[in-house]
Amino acid sequence: MKAPNRQREVQLKFRVTRSERTLIEQKMEQLGTTNMAAYLRKMAVDGYVVNLELPELREMVSLLRRSSNNLNQLTRRVHETGRFYDADLEELRQSYDGLWDAAQKILTSLAKLQ
Repeated sequence: MKAPNRQREVQLKFRVTRSERTLIEQKMEQLGTTNMAAYLRKMAVDGYVVNLELPELREMVSLLRRSSNNLNQLTRRVHETGRFYDADLEELRQSYDGLWDAAQKILTSLAKLQ
């Protein structure tokens, strides 16, 4: 069992109905959290919790991984051979253009949130 947090010395208690508890647990599950104390504290202090599911963000992470791998391979080859090719640089440039496009999609999606 985890030791209580000594910085939080004030304990609050309140009662809920069974249906309210079920609703709280459903909302926690939607957010992917199992820590009820942290969830309730966040809700009490901030009034809301935002869980962003942006497929554009997953796409951007994937593009970042591929671009990093491509850059590492190109760097390794340049160190080994002392040469690089225009096609390699073009491929890298296209990867970065894709990253900028993905970033723009994310910013557009976030700008729509109020």
